[in-house]
Amino acid sequence: MNIIIAGAGKVGFNLAKTLCIGHNVTIIDQNSEALDRIQESLDIMPLRGNVEDSKTYASFTDKDIDLFIAVTNLDNVNLISVLMAEAVLNIDRKFVRLQKEFFHESDVKERLNIDKLIFPVELTSKAISSLLQYPKANNVKFFKYTDYKLISVMVSSRFVPQTFESENFIIVGIERKKDFFIPHDSTVEVLPNDLVYFFGLEEDIRAICQKLELETNSEIHRCVVFGGEELGVSISKELVKVGRDVKLVEEDLALCEKADEALEGKVSIINSKYRSHDVFEDEDLDSADIFIAATNNDEFNIIKCLEAKESGIKKVVAINNEMEYYNLMHSLGIIVVRGPKISAYNTIMEEVSSTGVVIQKSYCGAKAIIFMRKVFQSSGLVDKKIKPLSTEKSALFYVRQDIVYPLTEKMILQENDLIIAFSPTKESTKVKQWIYGL
Repeated sequence: MNIIIAGAGKVGFNLAKTLCIGHNVTIIDQNSEALDRIQESLDIMPLRGNVEDSKTYASFTDKDIDLFIAVTNLDNVNLISVLMAEAVLNIDRKFVRLQKEFFHESDVKERLNIDKLIFPVELTSKAISSLLQYPKANNVKFFKYTDYKLISVMVSSRFVPQTFESENFIIVGIERKKDFFIPHDSTVEVLPNDLVYFFGLEEDIRAICQKLELETNSEIHRCVVFGGEELGVSISKELVKVGRDVKLVEEDLALCEKADEALEGKVSIINSKYRSHDVFEDEDLDSADIFIAATNNDEFNIIKCLEAKESGIKKVVAINNEMEYYNLMHSLGIIVVRGPKISAYNTIMEEVSSTGVVIQKSYCGAKAIIFMRKVFQSSGLVDKKIKPLSTEKSALFYVRQDIVYPLTEKMILQENDLIIAFSPTKESTKVKQWIYGL
């Protein structure tokens, strides 16, 4: 594909780094230093230019552009860049990252013929909110073609090792002492401190989570959010929507006042020095059911989560802004939720990789990928005999009439079957070729 990325910040850089493998990628920005860093480390064409000026795109008029991605830090710039690029180029698909939620209420997507709007702050906030529905879970993923969900849970250190087996769920990943693997044996033994990924029906997984996670309360009502910038406010707003009691802690008085206005007085705003541990006792934060560290500093988020655990809060969540901190957070028993930049990157990559044929999502900090293909009447797969892929580290399944079966031998597909592959990222290319080639 011919791909243009407007914006050479962290998201733009990571997208270019991934997409330059197998695609022709051009990244445009006015920041020459950012472009120099990209040119030194990536095999792509950086272009210094104003993405809001149609003249910047003049050199691409002789080719079709398969994908235009606008990921600068300014909403207006992203929207104008789409207008200017489309004025002179033939663009197949357009993805735009936006920070301000009010664009959700507008018809800008339809007016500008944008294929996908990405709201990263909202993605992170809703990921936090979804945890309230699954108090024992670390993370929950939903899918388009099935009611099955991917739910991860951190196993208690007090858990007695045992195996689980059911026709309504399967174990599709275990992170154990920093190592990740996808079990091939349905009776794999679950150990204390494992991070286990279940795929299946919600109620069945909920029952298992109750047996695995022994510390957290069964319901979450009292919430504490550390960080009063845009993300902290957005998270607080989502928590209030679902009827939770929320306290937001911020050391900057001006941000406190701004947050109070945005939250319409529905949240208790606490102006306190972040680095003071006394705030947990002084403000009765230690009685919370969940603690969320939502600043832009991962190291600080880790420290505050550890302080929250020390004060007695059982469920602690850190917003992960830098992927290199992911493993550390997990090893410390902290629930990790993708920050806005990582959410934007992952969402765009999932959109790029997914098609009308196959849905693709990453999990376990992008250590593994799910591929999902539904058998439609018009797909040409009905009554076709398929052969499973021979693989050591991936696992293949199919869902038929809401029951999941291992795909270990030749089978004849039926309408509405769902073919699913769980693969470590390093083996995903082979698995992707197989599922597309069915």
